[in-house]
Amino acid sequence: MINKLFLEMTSYFKGDQKRINHFIKVHSFAKLIGEEENLDKETMFILETSALTHDIGIKKGEELYSRNDGKIQEKLGPDEAEKMLRKLNFTDNVIDRVKFLIAHHHTYSNIDSMDYQILVESDFLVNICEDNLSKDSAMKIKEKIFKTQTGKKLLENLFI
Repeated sequence: MINKLFLEMTSYFKGDQKRINHFIKVHSFAKLIGEEENLDKETMFILETSALTHDIGIKKGEELYSRNDGKIQEKLGPDEAEKMLRKLNFTDNVIDRVKFLIAHHHTYSNIDSMDYQILVESDFLVNICEDNLSKDSAMKIKEKIFKTQTGKKLLENLFI
């Protein structure tokens, strides 16, 4: 199912190499961190699903409002993801959790679960690079946001 979702997301963002490459990188980091942090199979599946779809609200935000900031992504993304996940026959419990994660992936207070933590860390790893943030900024993000040992190690290896 993850491969079908991966392909469906490339179709959804067809021609938008930047967006496709972004979710591929976030998914790759999320999968690595989740496996290294020993997530159970169900949580891992939800994490991978949310990593692939976390920015799905960008397209709708740009179409409706000519913007794609984090709040727009959190607002519009869950419904867009639900349509796609239902089409691919994902279960209700997976859809509900993925919608929650998409609706909060730019909200960094009250992160209360490993799938949420790892999704945020994975998105930051990619965003720090794509936004060309400084070493100092990366260090501040590490101190404020990162909790997993794998995520911290990746950030250090990439940016510090």
